[in-house]
Amino acid sequence: MRRRTKSYAAVVGLATAGTLVLSSGGASSHGYTDLPISRQKLCQNGTVTNCGDIQWEPQSVEGPKGFPASGPADGRICSAGHTRFAQLDSSRTPSGGAWPTTRVSGGQRYTFRWQFTAMHATTDFKYYVTQPGWNQNHNLARSDLNLTPFLTVPYGGQRPPSTLSHSGTLPSGLSGRHVILAVWTVADTGNAFYACSDVTF
Repeated sequence: MRRRTKSYAAVVGLATAGTLVLSSGGASSHGYTDLPISRQKLCQNGTVTNCGDIQWEPQSVEGPKGFPASGPADGRICSAGHTRFAQLDSSRTPSGGAWPTTRVSGGQRYTFRWQFTAMHATTDFKYYVTQPGWNQNHNLARSDLNLTPFLTVPYGGQRPPSTLSHSGTLPSGLSGRHVILAVWTVADTGNAFYACSDVTF
């Protein structure tokens, strides 16, 4: 099998004590976060196997913008509504195990990192996290999330560089397994990029 590494958007990225995983970008790509590591990156680098098409296209998780008022339907948020990337939506990996998590701490400051190969004009980056007591046994829905982003980074229509980092503070009062959803909103199209990262507080 040929490994074609591309990079598409909005996945979540936190610098944590976890392992740093760098993406190698291919030509017709966009962007994704790799800290903390997102589900699509885990599939692309082989940590999680049998992921289907997303292993070749971690950058391609693009869907309608406007989350949470619009955007991907509940249960299809992590795949941005792409049926060919449906493995990302499941609460379990394709092999039936739990998605690997990155350990983080509430109230601490982290650096979110994105890798881009197509630098779209950008409105902003927003980060959401699941609420205490969220339902871990089904595909992610809006009812699982705190729909007020814990971090918003305005970008004023600029185009990001190939690697972009910015810092934010993780919410306090969370414990156990959670999902961080990152949304990269493109300024000059109707789309945004979505990524889910599994973390343990």
